[in-house]
Amino acid sequence: MTPAKTTPKRLAARGLQRLKALADPVKAAGAQRYFKETVAFLGIATPDMRDLDKELFQEIKPEWGIGEATEFCELMLANPYHEVRALGILIFERYRKDFPRSVFGTIEKWLLADCLDSWALVDVLCPNSVGALLLKYPDLVEEITGWAKSPNRWVRRASIVSFIKLARKSEYLDAAYDIVRSHFGDADDLIQKASGWLLREAGKADMDRLEKLLLRHGPAIPRTTLRYAIERFPEEKRKALLLSTRKP
Repeated sequence: MTPAKTTPKRLAARGLQRLKALADPVKAAGAQRYFKETVAFLGIATPDMRDLDKELFQEIKPEWGIGEATEFCELMLANPYHEVRALGILIFERYRKDFPRSVFGTIEKWLLADCLDSWALVDVLCPNSVGALLLKYPDLVEEITGWAKSPNRWVRRASIVSFIKLARKSEYLDAAYDIVRSHFGDADDLIQKASGWLLREAGKADMDRLEKLLLRHGPAIPRTTLRYAIERFPEEKRKALLLSTRKP
């Protein structure tokens, strides 16, 4: 008799059971200090999360496609716990090479519905999954610029961190810088930190271009963004940039 196929519902139930068995209340309490918003944690170490992701994926790898992975992710995103949602994302992004263009709209829907309501979840999903979509479908770069204007902070952060890995590719540098510039007036510290992170990554491809941008826009750049952006400059250069970009 052929074994029954592992359905998304079955895997979600088993994944939740395994995660609860790994839960550590002490680690859960400690994780909260990294977040200003309240986040529900089970308290599971990252290596344990990765091991469970790998184990479950090996089980469904011969059977599943993007449809099952998307359904599984949506089931997990409906759970309030951070680690449950993260496991859903980790399995989902394993299929990123097979993403159809429509997945961009699916992810946007999740963001708008606050299914990814912490900087950590946005940062797990977007650099790999949305980044893969932008690489596979370059016309989506224009669409994602609209995310920068969203009243939803998670959509705005997603518009930035989706370029984190792409910023090292010269053909995406212009788009990465355009996205960051569009956020210079954003007062949200999570947006400012993400902008600085992206600028720092862009600097790995072209440090001179980053320095010129910082000097050109200086006072308009939030100081939080600036401090993140200059982390890879030598100490004397960092001091000089902080001084030369101060508001008059």
